[in-house]
Amino acid sequence: MHRVTPAGQRIVVGVDGSPSSQQALRWAVTQARLTGGPVDAVICWTLPTVYGRAPVSVDRELGRAAAKVLDQVVTRTFGGVRPEEVRTTAVPGNAAEVLVERSRGADLLVVGNRGRGGFGAALLGSVSQYCVQHAPCPVVVLREGAG
Repeated sequence: MHRVTPAGQRIVVGVDGSPSSQQALRWAVTQARLTGGPVDAVICWTLPTVYGRAPVSVDRELGRAAAKVLDQVVTRTFGGVRPEEVRTTAVPGNAAEVLVERSRGADLLVVGNRGRGGFGAALLGSVSQYCVQHAPCPVVVLREGAG
């Protein structure tokens, strides 16, 4: 279970590389700087649908690829300078469920209103709605260009 750190309020943000998720990440970092807490940037991934169970090596490779995408998005979003407040995690599973679970003990969950293809396919419009309905903390939903 995640807990609030003594340094400030913990913010969880769903990231998939879409413009609205990048806006959510920027907003979360700005908020974290005001409250003195960390930002847990989370990208979710799932195994492709295949017959039977995929080999463990596929799990590891997809996890590493997702982590790499997340690191690239963080770097690109902040012009090559990674904010010290940001901690990144690639998590297998349904994005909506993972984000709600990760928000337990957090002070805020931040998501974009729309995802996009690739790893972003996990964060399509219904994720923000699910988070608003089920998260145990306040949820901020940002639209691309909002701010």
